[in-house]
Amino acid sequence: MEEKELVGLDMNYYYEKLSNGLEVFMLPYSNKKNYFMSYATRYGSEITKFIPVGKDKEIKVPDGIAHFLEHKMFEQEDGIDPFSYFSESGTGSNASTSFDNTQYICYGTKKFEDNLRYLIKFVNSPYYTDENVEKEKGIITEELKMYEDIPEFKLEMKLRENIFHNHPRRIDIGGTVDEIMKITKEDLYTCYNNFYSPNNMFILLVGNFDKELASSIIHEELDGVDNRGDAVVSDISEDKSVRVKYEEISSNLAIPKVALGIKVFDKDLGKYSKLELDLYLTMITTLVFGSSSLFREKVRNDKLATNIYTEWESVDDMHIFYMMASSEKSDDFIKIVKDTLNDLAIDEDDFRRMKKVWIANEVKMIDDIDSTVHNVYDDILKYKGIISNKVEVIRNLDVNVCKELISKLDFNNMAIVKMIGEE
Repeated sequence: MEEKELVGLDMNYYYEKLSNGLEVFMLPYSNKKNYFMSYATRYGSEITKFIPVGKDKEIKVPDGIAHFLEHKMFEQEDGIDPFSYFSESGTGSNASTSFDNTQYICYGTKKFEDNLRYLIKFVNSPYYTDENVEKEKGIITEELKMYEDIPEFKLEMKLRENIFHNHPRRIDIGGTVDEIMKITKEDLYTCYNNFYSPNNMFILLVGNFDKELASSIIHEELDGVDNRGDAVVSDISEDKSVRVKYEEISSNLAIPKVALGIKVFDKDLGKYSKLELDLYLTMITTLVFGSSSLFREKVRNDKLATNIYTEWESVDDMHIFYMMASSEKSDDFIKIVKDTLNDLAIDEDDFRRMKKVWIANEVKMIDDIDSTVHNVYDDILKYKGIISNKVEVIRNLDVNVCKELISKLDFNNMAIVKMIGEE
């Protein structure tokens, strides 16, 4: 077990890698009563084409199968419902599937040892039958139909469809009803056996627990689990342009909405690490579109939009900027967004002030288990491990690099979707 310092945060974490490839990240706290544990795989909805381990031919599995598989992990052969098992000790539990990962979690204050053992055991014990797969299709179909009635979800998915030509992030994580109906238990076992292998998984523990005890449990439960090898996932060819520049759709809503997305290819921006690009791009849009920006002041004063949401998403060798808002004056709102992008200017004092805010947030978050979990889990997925010197990286951000990046960004590579009310 290797001890590593989180520089500038007065905190250490512990890392080890089992012989079968499973990674373990532990952040023990002595001043907390609760704990959090996650058993995760780097497998999400975007992987539907791959060459299985030991094979030489690529296969295509139905869209939404990663999410379907996550649901079926909670049906165990012994008839015990994992949710019920955890709740007996007052322990919360859940699971989630994203584009690039699936995680199974539990959190509480009691029975750490029992819960860690059980979490590992149930995730390592798939039980799929023709009957329980067919039963789940109806449940997930209803879930998909429910999301179709949510305007924000419908807007986001249409925007994704219009940004991406080929990348599976243009497809709902849950898939489609037609695709769900194709799933078989054999498909589920194929995906499980290829991507729920220790070499593609990790365990994250945060909070009040004994690290030596945790390590011994993990070794007892997982040392005997074989590394099944790596499936070959083909690279996805994605065109530089957005697929559709403008589209209007309708939905049942009181106030119209608008969304835009900008596609950026990392190699066009220069030789920066993924972390550096994430930080610089977020810095640019936070300063320009954040709650205290001149843009927001103008939007508020002119009553152009409300509920403005912005985010950068890192996708393979691309970064996608998303902006969504509710607006009765969407044309005026889009115009001010474009004008702002075409005349970007970073104030050095604001830049330095934002760095201080970010560093203060890092210090503040490390004292909160939920915030720390989100922070380090994101690190593990994006950067293949916890970033131990993030405070230093933030402190060393250079305003001149920000300005250079702005000069290389193509803001015209934009997709716009307007959502209006149904007549």
